[in-house]
Amino acid sequence: MQGLAEFIEKGGFFMYLNLFCSAATLAIIVERTIFFLGKGSVNARAFLEQIRKLVAANNVDRAVKLCSATEAPVARVAKAGLSRLPKGEIAVSTAIEETMADVTPDLKKRIPALWSIANIATLLGLLGTITGLIRSFAAVGSAAPEMRAKMLSDGIAEAMHNTAMGLGIAVACMIAHVFLNGVSKKQQNELEAFSMKLENMLADAHSVGGQAQQAR
Repeated sequence: MQGLAEFIEKGGFFMYLNLFCSAATLAIIVERTIFFLGKGSVNARAFLEQIRKLVAANNVDRAVKLCSATEAPVARVAKAGLSRLPKGEIAVSTAIEETMADVTPDLKKRIPALWSIANIATLLGLLGTITGLIRSFAAVGSAAPEMRAKMLSDGIAEAMHNTAMGLGIAVACMIAHVFLNGVSKKQQNELEAFSMKLENMLADAHSVGGQAQQAR
């Protein structure tokens, strides 16, 4: 811990700005990981199969309650479709599409910010590098002979520390962006496939229900 504090102190002002960038990066990674491992981790295929069994047993109310038990995107889409089932296929399709438009952004939330933070951290590191080099050149040009070596080493240390910090944060952001963006796209594809299968299933269920009523 003392080594980290010394590392940041040697970098000067821009190191503290990059420290804020690193905190923002960590917060986004933790929040998105919790989301994808929490309410975003519902198995879409198994969930759809549960709904299929309940709808086939004419137990739509229980299926709606099952969807209400979680805030997962697939559950919100399913609940919207099931709630509109008595109103016909068009109403079901519209409800699913509207809910898809609402929940899809949740899968992408904050992930693009990682790329922006990577660029900002790199630029802050570059600014810190430039200021450190300016201090070094100033030491060579104007400092007293006995102080030149120390001021020169301090300026170079500031430059290198800022470079390392900026690049380190940028690399971490890029790795996190690649990983989280991949998970987001995977869940988005699963959600789209789930919504299509759900819509077809509910359309079939509505047709079967209509035929049963006509037979009576």
